[in-house]
Amino acid sequence: MTVFQKIIDREIPADIVHEDELCLAFRDINPRAPTHVLVIPKKPIASLDHLDDGDQALVGHLLLVVRDLARQLGLDNGYRLVANCGSDGGQEVAHLHFHLLGGRRLTWPPG
Repeated sequence: MTVFQKIIDREIPADIVHEDELCLAFRDINPRAPTHVLVIPKKPIASLDHLDDGDQALVGHLLLVVRDLARQLGLDNGYRLVANCGSDGGQEVAHLHFHLLGGRRLTWPPG
């Protein structure tokens, strides 16, 4: 069981900013920007590589939640959405998640 599943199950506390029947969004405990929110599906999916064709609506829902959160959190000047995939991609938790980053000018390349 991943740390994200434990957050979904309320075994670990989190600063939750959004929840619905399909997903959960909460503030990252090690933020890389003034706004750093993780958006995760409640369905356990290890990474982007593990999506099934049937997950299309779920992923679309996650992206619309990101859009709405960016508006609610005042990221009017822009934001970055990151999905790390696999160890070389920097993924640390084997549960699909999107990092919503903003609140300052973000540089490129990210590193």
